[in-house]
Amino acid sequence: MSFREEEIVVLIDEDGAEVEFEIIEIFELKENKYAFLFPIADEDDEAVIMKIVKENEEEVLMDIEDDAEWNSVVEAWEDIIDELESEEESLELEQDSNQ
Repeated sequence: MSFREEEIVVLIDEDGAEVEFEIIEIFELKENKYAFLFPIADEDDEAVIMKIVKENEEEVLMDIEDDAEWNSVVEAWEDIIDELESEEESLELEQDSNQ
């Protein structure tokens, strides 16, 4: 199975409860793939970033346990968000100038 954006996945939280997440974005960093997931039902749950690894020819989501890797992934995610916001602002300015 390969993960894709807008797919719904079920993760088990620290209390053993199932929580549904939507994959918002899949991105690559240093030859690794990561997924940004947002909780569907409970807005109090936090969004998470998980590493996508191949295990027995299937992709699985894994926690990022290495602090240096985590810091790099968070920085890359923040860069993606900044780029998306910049593109959105450019589109808004373009639309405003066309009116």
